[in-house]
Amino acid sequence: MRGKKGGAACGDRVLIQPTTTGQGVIESILPRSSLLYRSDAYREKLIAANVTQIIIVVAAVPSFSEELVNRCLAAAESQRIKALIVLNKSDLAEPTRVAASTLLLYRELGYPLLQISAKTDVASMLPHLQGHLSVLVGQSGMGKSTLINALIPEAERATAEISVALDTGRHTTTHARLYEIDPDTRLIDSPGMQEFGLHHIDGADLAWGFVEFHPYLGQCRFSNCHHTGEPGCALDSASKTGEINPRRLVFYRKLISSLGAALRK
Repeated sequence: MRGKKGGAACGDRVLIQPTTTGQGVIESILPRSSLLYRSDAYREKLIAANVTQIIIVVAAVPSFSEELVNRCLAAAESQRIKALIVLNKSDLAEPTRVAASTLLLYRELGYPLLQISAKTDVASMLPHLQGHLSVLVGQSGMGKSTLINALIPEAERATAEISVALDTGRHTTTHARLYEIDPDTRLIDSPGMQEFGLHHIDGADLAWGFVEFHPYLGQCRFSNCHHTGEPGCALDSASKTGEINPRRLVFYRKLISSLGAALRK
């Protein structure tokens, strides 16, 4: 960037001014169709721009965070980005069966759920990538780099063994990088994350990040209902009657609580 650092994200389209052979400066960033980023109370971290699909990579070993899955889905919905959940390491049969049972909820909500083993066969993933600029997101240790290497062997992304004792992965990807599979299909690998902050989403809009809530929004007794236990809350009633899964309402309430009272005003 001319005169400053940062501002551009992987996937951005930019105008550049060549300076010397093989070098140049970014003069401007062209308008974006989407911008995926995470944020906490103090800063924002750009993940990728102009993506049309977010691929949430999870695995049974090490165990994945369902809260992180919910946060990624809410971020995707806020940007109107298609979401795909990939359950990797399906060669680990019994742990994968348990993980798939947990993830069945999201398939029922309409999110595609794909079970693969990046070490053996990723062919079933290719149709889901076609025509998209996708970004892989997820915790360290889920096998994102192995998946990239299987799809794009020349990428040669570094991989590392997981820590069984700590039930965690080891951080190997340090920056986002875009790969072209064909002229219409591109894939961004992003560093592993343990958290996905959503402080940039207004508290009043957060419920729209949960697709099954949509029919009930605006139906509460009070127009300013935050769906955190207020009397006459339509989401609360729908949860109690099984029209929406109580797990998702719990995740929503935990998420809005984490954003702080200021966002709920």
